[in-house]
Amino acid sequence: MKTAVSRAAHHGAHPVAWWGWALLLATAASRTANPWLLLLVVAVSGLVVTWCRGDEPWSGAYRVFLLIGAAAIAVRMVFYVVFGGADGATVLFELPSVQLPEWAAGFRLGGAVSAEGALAAAYDGLRLATLLVCVGAANALASPRRLLRSVPAALYEVSVAVVVALSVAPQLVESVARIRRARALRGNVSRSPANLMRTVVVPVLHDALDRSLALAAAMASRGYGRASDIPAAARRATSAFLLTGMLGLCAGAYALLGSATPAPVAWSLLACGAGAAVFGIAFASRRVPRTRYRADVFGGRDWAVLLSGAAAVAGTVLSGIAEPGTLWPATSPLAVPPLPLYAACGVLIAAAPALLAPNTSTKAGPR
Repeated sequence: MKTAVSRAAHHGAHPVAWWGWALLLATAASRTANPWLLLLVVAVSGLVVTWCRGDEPWSGAYRVFLLIGAAAIAVRMVFYVVFGGADGATVLFELPSVQLPEWAAGFRLGGAVSAEGALAAAYDGLRLATLLVCVGAANALASPRRLLRSVPAALYEVSVAVVVALSVAPQLVESVARIRRARALRGNVSRSPANLMRTVVVPVLHDALDRSLALAAAMASRGYGRASDIPAAARRATSAFLLTGMLGLCAGAYALLGSATPAPVAWSLLACGAGAAVFGIAFASRRVPRTRYRADVFGGRDWAVLLSGAAAVAGTVLSGIAEPGTLWPATSPLAVPPLPLYAACGVLIAAAPALLAPNTSTKAGPR
């Protein structure tokens, strides 16, 4: 047990804790369009990634997601300029317009571009970019291998597919960096499209294919996809519990999001669905022949990381009750949006993992 604790301390927090923290931070960002609060979420996620990530191949995914977020903001602005959206009194410039038929009411091509509409589009793009950045933080912090070892045995087939999908972006980043270093060592500094296609794109695709074949061989050698001797009645019962649980979770979430269903009924559906899903997973895990060595312990520090992310959600909930106008600032008339106090305090608490789970694998400090 002592060895497991020391190993966990060396590798940082549990990957489930990192994903939970990032998803809670993304939940807080999805509840607001305040630019100051969204930028604070991006700053907190960047601080935690800087202090807590290691030297693994997936650690460089955060920068890629930052670029993807910036591209999302640019695309949202282009869509507003071309197809329109919120109007305003402050016209910045006008583009040649095209008359659309009646069935396309609400859309336009060209026309006046207002400062109020551009600001609203920027807020929407920034919110989407913040969600992407939170996902990038989870990819940079959580180890896919440790995450795969931590899922229930009943979900090992689905979890393998999910982990492989989550590892695609970090592996591509590693391949591109390795190929760029090889090009620099060979003195190839040309940036022409043909040269980049021949010396970067083709080697990256070839490397991805090699990695896929190696992964398939490794999974086959470890027995993934094998059929086990499970009675048909047990398989049907487990599938029924899992399906009932998933339906209950979906119905409960839909009822909570709507206003027609009473809150006690919605929470009851959600609780029953969660209970059925947990029972089905636990029941199926006992019948899946899987050996696990050196179980990854979910300790007190991991719970603290999760609670710090929950503080960001709690802060937005308190701001929605005490100061609802600050979470969704109006763009007409033009004004500097105020900073929601409770939400900002919650997001600042979410930076606690930088102190709770810093990277101790090197002595150089943050990268």
